Amino acid sequence: MSSSSGKKAAPSEQELRLRANQYTSELKVLAGKVGELELELNEHKLVIETVAKVDKSRKCFRLVNGVLIERTAGEVLPALRTNQDGIKTAIDQLTAQHKAKEKEFLDFQKEHHIRIASSS
Repeated sequence: MSSSSGKKAAPSEQELRLRANQYTSELKVLAGKVGELELELNEHKLVIETVAKVDKSRKCFRLVNGVLIERTAGEVLPALRTNQDGIKTAIDQLTAQHKAKEKEFLDFQKEHHIRIASSS
């Protein structure tokens, strides 16, 4: 039986390297999601600008879950704006998560005296 003295053993170099790699991959995933959502946000912006210029009673088609639905421009515009607002909120949340994870990673690096070598 081992006795626990309350002190944690220092993590090995391999464990530190694994953890650092995990942080960088999580940061890349978050940044990728933000990038995807920013592209989607730009698409929504372009569509909203286009649809806002046409007559509200004009026939309009919208793709919902792979199904093309016929509506009027006046019916589609509010839904597009709602989606746009939701995307903005998601971007803000993911950006906040990215910043928090980045701070956590920097604290981890300082605590364990880790320097990340640049790949260039």
